[in-house]
Parts: sequence; C-alpha cells; structure tokens
Amino acid sequence: MEKYKDHSGRRKDVAPLQEAFDELLRAYRLKDKFDERLLIQAWPEMMGNTVASRTTSVYIKEKKLFVQVTSGAIKKELSMNKTKVVEIVEQKFGKGVITDIVFL
Repeated sequence: MEKYKDHSGRRKDVAPLQEAFDELLRAYRLKDKFDERLLIQAWPEMMGNTVASRTTSVYIKEKKLFVQVTSGAIKKELSMNKTKVVEIVEQKFGKGVITDIVFL
C-alpha cells in the first residue's frame, strides 16, 4: 500500500540525455531549427575541403538549403549531382530537414 501518491506528472523512467534533449526540442517546437543549424555547421564536413573552401554562404529558408559558391565549375558540378547531395544530407540528418537545394 502506497502512503503518498506522486501527482507531479513527471516520467519515472530514466531516459538517455539525447532522448530527453530531443523530446524537449519537440515539445518546444525547436527540433527543425536545431537540425537546420546542425546541417549548416556540418556542410564543410559533408562536402569536403574543395567545396567548403569555395562556399561563401549556407542558409535554410522554408526547408530549402541555399548554398552560395564562388566557383562556377563547382556550382555546375553540385547542380548536376543535386540528388546525391540531398542523399548525403538525408543520411546524416534524416528525411525532412530540407526538401530542396539551390546553388547560388
């Protein structure tokens, strides 16, 4: 017989920190923005030094990734391999973070 009841509404089970953090982001509807920031920071790592050194700006607006590149040849190469770039992003961050990529 339980003497005191817990009315706090808090979960009793222990969740790993990452799960708890993800749950918090979802609860405050910040998950998309957080994932977008991570994607922008990871751009050089995902694309390598050659592309990263010629990228001047990376931002996301309305689920579209905009990438400004200083080299015409690299811009053309990236445009031709757009689906491959989307696959790389989806492998690292999952589907839905971005829906399209625009190379400027």
